[in-house]
Amino acid sequence: MKKLIVIQARLGSTRLPQKVMMPLSGRPLLLRMIQRVAATNTDCDLIVATTTRPDDDAIRSLCRNFRFPCYSGHPTDLLDRHYQAAKLNGADVVVKIPSDCPLIDPRIIDRVIRFYEENAPMYDYVSNLHPASYPDGNDVEVMPFHVLECAWNEARRPFEREHTTPFIWERPARFRIGNVRWETGDDYSMTHRWTIDYPEDYAFIERVYNRLWSADNPCFSLQNILELLRVEPMLGLINAKYAGVNWYRHHLHELKTISGQETKRILESV
Repeated sequence: MKKLIVIQARLGSTRLPQKVMMPLSGRPLLLRMIQRVAATNTDCDLIVATTTRPDDDAIRSLCRNFRFPCYSGHPTDLLDRHYQAAKLNGADVVVKIPSDCPLIDPRIIDRVIRFYEENAPMYDYVSNLHPASYPDGNDVEVMPFHVLECAWNEARRPFEREHTTPFIWERPARFRIGNVRWETGDDYSMTHRWTIDYPEDYAFIERVYNRLWSADNPCFSLQNILELLRVEPMLGLINAKYAGVNWYRHHLHELKTISGQETKRILESV
Protein backbone atom coordinates (compact mmCIF):
# COMPACT_ATOMS: atom_id res chain seq x y z
CA MET A 1 0.00 0.00 0.00
CA LYS A 2 1.25 3.47 -0.86
CA LYS A 3 0.84 5.67 2.18
CA LEU A 4 0.79 9.45 1.81
CA ILE A 5 1.12 11.90 4.71
CA VAL A 6 -0.68 15.15 3.88
CA ILE A 7 0.26 18.25 5.89
CA GLN A 8 -2.30 20.99 5.31
CA ALA A 9 -0.81 24.49 5.47
CA ARG A 10 -1.76 28.05 4.63
CA LEU A 11 -0.69 31.57 5.61
CA GLY A 12 -4.16 33.07 5.94
CA SER A 13 -4.93 32.11 9.53
CA THR A 14 -7.33 34.70 10.97
CA ARG A 15 -6.21 34.53 14.61
CA LEU A 16 -2.47 34.26 13.97
CA PRO A 17 -1.61 35.17 10.36
CA GLN A 18 1.63 33.77 8.91
CA LYS A 19 1.94 31.36 11.85
CA VAL A 20 3.45 28.54 9.79
CA MET A 21 6.35 30.82 8.79
CA MET A 22 7.17 32.04 12.30
CA PRO A 23 10.72 31.11 13.31
CA LEU A 24 11.57 28.17 15.54
CA SER A 25 15.27 27.64 16.26
CA GLY A 26 16.20 29.66 13.18
CA ARG A 27 13.86 28.02 10.67
CA PRO A 28 10.18 28.50 9.70
CA LEU A 29 7.71 26.64 11.90
CA LEU A 30 6.39 24.67 8.93
CA LEU A 31 9.86 23.42 8.06
CA ARG A 32 10.51 22.33 11.64
CA MET A 33 7.22 20.45 11.63
CA ILE A 34 7.89 18.80 8.27
CA GLN A 35 11.26 17.66 9.57
CA ARG A 36 9.59 16.04 12.57
CA VAL A 37 6.94 14.34 10.45
CA ALA A 38 9.57 13.14 7.98
CA ALA A 39 11.44 11.51 10.87
CA THR A 40 8.82 8.77 11.15
CA ASN A 41 10.08 5.22 10.74
CA THR A 42 7.07 4.29 8.63
CA ASP A 43 7.46 4.00 4.87
CA CYS A 44 5.36 6.97 3.72
CA ASP A 45 5.48 9.65 1.08
CA LEU A 46 4.87 13.20 2.30
CA ILE A 47 3.23 16.21 0.67
CA VAL A 48 2.31 19.71 1.83
CA ALA A 49 -1.19 20.70 0.70
CA THR A 50 -1.55 24.46 0.52
CA THR A 51 -3.98 26.74 -1.32
CA THR A 52 -3.96 28.31 -4.76
CA ARG A 53 -3.95 31.79 -3.25
CA PRO A 54 -0.96 34.04 -4.08
CA ASP A 55 -0.49 34.61 -0.35
CA ASP A 56 0.71 31.01 -0.08
CA ASP A 57 3.56 31.45 -2.56
CA ALA A 58 5.90 31.49 0.44
CA ILE A 59 4.83 27.93 1.31
CA ARG A 60 5.43 26.81 -2.27
CA SER A 61 8.86 28.46 -2.21
CA LEU A 62 9.80 26.82 1.08
CA CYS A 63 8.80 23.39 -0.23
CA ARG A 64 10.68 23.98 -3.47
CA ASN A 65 13.82 25.17 -1.68
CA PHE A 66 13.88 22.16 0.64
CA ARG A 67 12.64 19.70 -1.99
CA PHE A 68 9.37 18.76 -0.35
CA PRO A 69 6.43 17.99 -2.67
CA CYS A 70 3.67 20.60 -2.57
CA TYR A 71 0.13 20.58 -3.91
CA SER A 72 -1.95 23.75 -4.28
CA GLY A 73 -5.70 23.31 -4.00
CA HIS A 74 -8.98 24.71 -2.78
CA PRO A 75 -8.54 27.50 -0.20
CA THR A 76 -11.38 26.44 2.13
CA ASP A 77 -12.49 22.96 1.03
CA LEU A 78 -9.87 20.91 2.89
CA LEU A 79 -11.65 17.70 1.99
CA ASP A 80 -11.18 18.46 -1.70
CA ARG A 81 -7.57 19.50 -1.12
CA HIS A 82 -6.72 16.22 0.62
CA TYR A 83 -8.61 14.18 -1.94
CA GLN A 84 -6.96 15.81 -4.94
CA ALA A 85 -3.47 15.57 -3.43
CA ALA A 86 -4.00 11.90 -2.63
CA LYS A 87 -5.49 11.12 -6.04
CA LEU A 88 -2.67 12.83 -7.95
CA ASN A 89 -0.11 10.87 -5.95
CA GLY A 90 -1.82 7.51 -6.31
CA ALA A 91 -2.19 7.04 -2.56
CA ASP A 92 -3.84 3.90 -1.20
CA VAL A 93 -3.80 5.23 2.38
CA VAL A 94 -3.98 8.88 3.45
CA VAL A 95 -2.50 10.18 6.71
CA LYS A 96 -3.84 13.61 7.68
CA ILE A 97 -1.74 15.90 9.88
CA PRO A 98 -2.48 19.62 10.31
CA SER A 99 0.33 22.19 10.10
CA ASP A 100 -0.37 23.64 13.54
CA CYS A 101 1.37 20.74 15.31
CA PRO A 102 5.10 21.71 15.38
CA LEU A 103 5.67 19.64 18.53
CA ILE A 104 4.19 16.45 17.10
CA ASP A 105 6.17 13.37 18.10
CA PRO A 106 7.09 11.21 15.08
CA ARG A 107 6.87 8.16 17.36
CA ILE A 108 3.16 8.85 17.81
CA ILE A 109 2.70 9.08 14.05
CA ASP A 110 4.40 5.69 13.75
CA ARG A 111 2.19 4.22 16.46
CA VAL A 112 -1.07 5.32 14.85
CA ILE A 113 -0.04 4.19 11.37
CA ARG A 114 1.21 0.87 12.72
CA PHE A 115 -2.09 0.29 14.50
CA TYR A 116 -3.91 0.96 11.23
CA GLU A 117 -1.64 -1.39 9.29
CA GLU A 118 -2.03 -4.19 11.82
CA ASN A 119 -5.82 -3.81 11.91
CA ALA A 120 -6.62 -2.55 8.40
CA PRO A 121 -9.31 -5.18 7.71
CA MET A 122 -11.16 -4.07 10.84
CA TYR A 123 -11.29 -0.28 10.40
CA ASP A 124 -12.24 2.34 7.83
CA TYR A 125 -10.65 5.16 9.81
CA VAL A 126 -8.08 5.25 12.62
CA SER A 127 -6.94 8.24 14.67
CA ASN A 128 -5.78 9.24 18.12
CA LEU A 129 -8.59 11.81 18.36
CA HIS A 130 -11.90 10.02 18.92
CA PRO A 131 -11.62 10.23 21.81
CA ALA A 132 -8.39 12.21 22.20
CA SER A 133 -5.91 11.44 24.98
CA TYR A 134 -2.49 12.73 23.87
CA PRO A 135 -1.52 16.37 24.49
CA ASP A 136 -3.30 18.56 21.96
CA GLY A 137 -1.04 18.96 18.92
CA ASN A 138 -0.27 15.28 18.25
CA ASP A 139 -3.12 14.76 15.77
CA VAL A 140 -2.86 11.79 13.41
CA GLU A 141 -5.70 10.46 11.21
CA VAL A 142 -5.39 7.50 8.84
CA MET A 143 -7.88 6.28 6.25
CA PRO A 144 -7.87 4.29 3.01
CA PHE A 145 -8.28 6.39 -0.10
CA HIS A 146 -11.65 4.89 -1.00
CA VAL A 147 -13.11 6.08 2.31
CA LEU A 148 -11.73 9.59 1.76
CA GLU A 149 -13.22 9.47 -1.73
CA CYS A 150 -16.59 8.49 -0.30
CA ALA A 151 -16.51 11.53 1.99
CA TRP A 152 -15.42 13.74 -0.91
CA ASN A 153 -18.38 12.53 -3.00
CA GLU A 154 -21.04 12.78 -0.30
CA ALA A 155 -20.11 15.43 2.28
CA ARG A 156 -22.32 18.50 1.96
CA ARG A 157 -22.14 20.48 5.20
CA PRO A 158 -19.56 23.29 5.22
CA PHE A 159 -17.79 22.02 8.35
CA GLU A 160 -17.49 18.56 6.77
CA ARG A 161 -15.65 20.09 3.81
CA GLU A 162 -13.56 22.48 5.90
CA HIS A 163 -12.32 19.92 8.43
CA THR A 164 -11.86 17.00 5.99
CA THR A 165 -12.86 13.99 8.07
CA PRO A 166 -16.03 14.71 10.16
CA PHE A 167 -18.20 13.04 7.52
CA ILE A 168 -16.36 9.81 8.38
CA TRP A 169 -16.02 9.82 12.15
CA GLU A 170 -19.49 11.30 12.66
CA ARG A 171 -20.98 8.11 11.13
CA PRO A 172 -19.82 5.23 13.34
CA ALA A 173 -22.78 3.14 12.22
CA ARG A 174 -21.51 3.31 8.66
CA PHE A 175 -17.72 3.51 9.05
CA ARG A 176 -15.66 1.37 11.40
CA ILE A 177 -13.81 3.83 13.64
CA GLY A 178 -10.57 2.87 15.39
CA ASN A 179 -8.87 4.86 18.11
CA VAL A 180 -5.32 4.81 19.48
CA ARG A 181 -5.20 5.92 23.09
CA TRP A 182 -2.08 7.12 24.86
CA GLU A 183 -0.42 4.00 26.18
CA THR A 184 0.14 5.60 29.62
CA GLY A 185 -3.59 5.60 30.28
CA ASP A 186 -3.45 9.37 30.90
CA ASP A 187 -5.60 11.94 29.15
CA TYR A 188 -3.86 15.29 28.60
CA SER A 189 -6.00 16.33 25.62
CA MET A 190 -7.78 19.10 27.55
CA THR A 191 -4.92 20.18 29.81
CA HIS A 192 -1.78 20.29 27.64
CA ARG A 193 -1.95 22.56 24.60
CA TRP A 194 0.93 22.03 22.13
CA THR A 195 -0.81 23.35 19.03
CA ILE A 196 -0.62 26.88 17.62
CA ASP A 197 -3.53 29.23 17.01
CA TYR A 198 -2.83 32.20 19.29
CA PRO A 199 0.23 34.36 20.10
CA GLU A 200 0.51 32.65 23.49
CA ASP A 201 0.74 29.28 21.75
CA TYR A 202 3.67 30.51 19.71
CA ALA A 203 5.37 31.91 22.82
CA PHE A 204 5.05 28.50 24.50
CA ILE A 205 6.23 26.50 21.49
CA GLU A 206 9.14 28.87 20.82
CA ARG A 207 10.38 28.45 24.38
CA VAL A 208 10.10 24.67 24.16
CA TYR A 209 12.23 24.73 21.01
CA ASN A 210 14.73 27.08 22.65
CA ARG A 211 15.10 24.64 25.55
CA LEU A 212 15.04 21.31 23.74
CA TRP A 213 15.97 21.63 20.06
CA SER A 214 19.52 20.90 18.97
CA ALA A 215 21.17 19.61 15.82
CA ASP A 216 21.81 16.38 17.72
CA ASN A 217 18.22 16.11 18.95
CA PRO A 218 15.93 17.83 16.41
CA CYS A 219 13.03 15.46 17.12
CA PHE A 220 12.87 15.70 20.89
CA SER A 221 10.07 13.54 22.21
CA LEU A 222 6.77 13.96 23.98
CA GLN A 223 8.47 12.68 27.12
CA ASN A 224 11.23 15.29 26.74
CA ILE A 225 8.57 18.02 26.68
CA LEU A 226 6.74 16.59 29.70
CA GLU A 227 10.01 16.43 31.63
CA LEU A 228 10.74 20.06 30.70
CA LEU A 229 7.31 21.08 32.00
CA ARG A 230 7.95 19.18 35.20
CA VAL A 231 11.19 21.07 35.75
CA GLU A 232 9.83 24.42 34.52
CA PRO A 233 6.07 24.35 35.29
CA MET A 234 5.67 28.05 34.51
CA LEU A 235 6.13 27.26 30.81
CA GLY A 236 2.81 25.45 30.74
CA LEU A 237 1.02 28.53 32.03
CA ILE A 238 1.92 30.64 28.99
CA ASN A 239 -1.01 29.37 26.91
CA ALA A 240 -2.93 27.49 29.61
CA LYS A 241 -6.04 29.66 29.18
CA TYR A 242 -6.53 28.09 25.75
CA ALA A 243 -6.13 24.49 26.88
CA GLY A 244 -9.03 22.47 25.52
CA VAL A 245 -10.03 25.12 22.96
CA ASN A 246 -10.64 23.62 19.52
CA TRP A 247 -12.90 23.96 16.51
CA TYR A 248 -15.55 21.64 17.96
CA ARG A 249 -16.89 24.49 20.09
CA HIS A 250 -18.41 26.17 17.04
CA HIS A 251 -20.32 23.06 15.92
CA LEU A 252 -21.59 21.30 19.04
CA HIS A 253 -25.16 21.74 17.76
CA GLU A 254 -24.21 19.81 14.59
CA LEU A 255 -21.77 17.20 15.91
CA LYS A 256 -23.35 14.01 17.22
CA THR A 257 -20.26 12.20 18.50
CA ILE A 258 -18.59 15.14 20.28
CA SER A 259 -19.69 16.26 23.74
CA GLY A 260 -19.25 19.59 25.47
CA GLN A 261 -16.56 17.98 27.66
CA GLU A 262 -14.30 17.66 24.60
CA THR A 263 -13.99 21.36 23.93
CA LYS A 264 -13.78 24.60 25.83
CA ARG A 265 -15.86 27.66 25.04
CA ILE A 266 -14.06 30.99 25.25
CA LEU A 267 -14.50 34.52 24.03
CA GLU A 268 -12.10 35.16 21.17
CA SER A 269 -11.01 38.33 22.96
CA VAL A 270 -9.77 36.42 26.02
